[in-house]
Amino acid sequence: ALTVAALSLGSIGVASADDKGAAKSAAHAAHKAAHDANHAAKEALVATTIGVDAATIKTRLAAGETLGAIAGAKKDALITALVAFKTKNIDAAVAAGKLTATQATAMKADLTAHVTERVNAVRGEGKGPKEGKGPKGPKPPKAPRP
Repeated sequence: ALTVAALSLGSIGVASADDKGAAKSAAHAAHKAAHDANHAAKEALVATTIGVDAATIKTRLAAGETLGAIAGAKKDALITALVAFKTKNIDAAVAAGKLTATQATAMKADLTAHVTERVNAVRGEGKGPKEGKGPKGPKPPKAPRP
């Protein structure tokens, strides 16, 4: 009887570990879905605001144009729309308890300047690290072989 009880307790521990892994995986999937939805909403906002379809915007960005250049005369409207979009996201993070009001105020302080900088920036091709730089900086030199 003791062996059966010990096995039962052991299987409960395993199930709990599996449940934690499943919960972590589900939380990750939910976060990714929310991130993807937010990205799609921002992409749609940009396309709608400047009157150019998303595929054309992506192609022109990959060719080295800035979002500001693509927007043309609608650049100021685009910046205003993106600032409002990001402000809404910051406010939602405060409401969800992910940010404090102080953090939100600090983030909003430079928001227009930051959005303007991003709209006027040339983006890369988005194919990962450039020029031998990994996620943590340049690669160290290789040691000479003996």
